[in-house]
Amino acid sequence: MASRFFGEFMGTMILILMGNGAVANMLLKRSKAEGAGWMAITTGWAFAVMTGVFTAIACGSPDAHLNPAVTLGFAVKTGDFSLLAPFVTAQLLGAMAGAVLVWLNFLPHWAVTPDPDTKFACFGTAPAIASRGPNLLTEALGAFVLILVVAAMGSKATGTVPPGFGPYLVGMLVWAIGLSLGGTTGYAINPARDLGPRIIHAILPIPQKAANDWSYATVPVIGPLVGGAVAGLLVRLVGF
Repeated sequence: MASRFFGEFMGTMILILMGNGAVANMLLKRSKAEGAGWMAITTGWAFAVMTGVFTAIACGSPDAHLNPAVTLGFAVKTGDFSLLAPFVTAQLLGAMAGAVLVWLNFLPHWAVTPDPDTKFACFGTAPAIASRGPNLLTEALGAFVLILVVAAMGSKATGTVPPGFGPYLVGMLVWAIGLSLGGTTGYAINPARDLGPRIIHAILPIPQKAANDWSYATVPVIGPLVGGAVAGLLVRLVGF
């Protein structure tokens, strides 16, 4: 059953289950981790990426992109766009499946959490200060750093990454992005990570849930794709 499509689906599902699960664990009322704070959330997302990458590789996708911006960035770098459509489809479906699992895991907590925006935050991202230009820049910059540094990690100049060590490095990179750049928009840096769970939030029977703010939903989609494409082009021009 292992295949690249299945690997991207499973890896992204685990990414969202663990990442949005970390957010829900720390935001929802009567969770034992409630109030753990930003450091715990960024750490949770770092480990979510690590576990997602390991899962994707084991299930058949050695690329383990888990992110349409990463797939686009490396397509621009190589000039091969053949994986773009199947990977993005798998990633979006995996993100939706992961969001459903987060909802199921915290099923009793939705009703006892009164704030609709808190519940939405367990699915999609929202800016700390709503300003479309700066919000787009933040999302583009975060994805740019992600793709650029991942490519640098695998470059000849930095040496060969020991087998099995790559997922840890990528997790540390996402941790760094969250700690350095993430407080402005919640650092989606991944169109599937935001859009898939946002769709699921709109569908699920969550008590007193917030509106989905579809007017903002383009930001965590377009921003990372632009950042990923620019990073891919830079990597191609520099030659690593």
